[in-house]
Amino acid sequence: MAADPGSGTYLYAVAAEADPGREAALPQGVVGGEVRAIGRAGLVAYVSTVPLDQFGEEPLRRSMEDLDWLEETARAHHGVVEAVAREAAVVPVRLVTVYSGDAQVWALLEERHDDFARALARVAGRQEWGVKVYAAPGEEAGERAAGEEPSGEGEGEGEGRGEGEGGKTPERPGTAYLKRRQQQIRGREEAWRRAGARAEDIHGALSSIAVASRRHRAQDPQLSGRPESMVLNGAYLVDRERGEEFARAVERLRGPGGDVQLTGPWAPYSFAVLDDDGGLREGV
Repeated sequence: MAADPGSGTYLYAVAAEADPGREAALPQGVVGGEVRAIGRAGLVAYVSTVPLDQFGEEPLRRSMEDLDWLEETARAHHGVVEAVAREAAVVPVRLVTVYSGDAQVWALLEERHDDFARALARVAGRQEWGVKVYAAPGEEAGERAAGEEPSGEGEGEGEGRGEGEGGKTPERPGTAYLKRRQQQIRGREEAWRRAGARAEDIHGALSSIAVASRRHRAQDPQLSGRPESMVLNGAYLVDRERGEEFARAVERLRGPGGDVQLTGPWAPYSFAVLDDDGGLREGV
């Protein structure tokens, strides 16, 4: 398609070869655009045309600050990637990668052919599964000792009484508070050691089934939507025929000491990356 000064070519993913029947099954792309396949050098890129008044360099900076726009765009982007991944090995491209036109995408396929080929070979016949492990709710607060009063409650109540009883000197309220804080800190540290050890065990067991694994940064509770802290955010590349085995292994690893969450299977976002910089340049 010829370059239009008012539009750009949005790139979703690159696959090894085009299937003429696959285009009809693809969902709509971002901003409702029709997704099409363009091939070069034995590769096929899945693209759609987008208006530069939304996807040009300056407008895009503003659009990315609009959370509703970003969510809608991400949902459409990933919908296309997942549809392609159901049919073939795929290299997903990072969100809002836009080129000036199809010709620039053709040039990309030629220039990066070997990089794409290696990435596709890594993920052929495989899927990505995600596993998140959250610390047990009781461990979040350091597991307050049974019967211990919350700090600030009962200060001076009973601690100043009984002077002379049994010859014991009453404990100052400030000293009692510091002791409670020290117990909480020690409890929290021990809880994190237990949670971390459990996360390592789970990661090791799942990595033995996967052909590759990665540990992503733990999500903040504001992003995860969970009050508990995340102690494992793992991604696992698994042969398709071992997917059920992997899911059963996750089920066996569930138990006391925190929640284990399984997601997937997905397109191999964490593993189908290019060898040099892990991504693609933006063309616009």
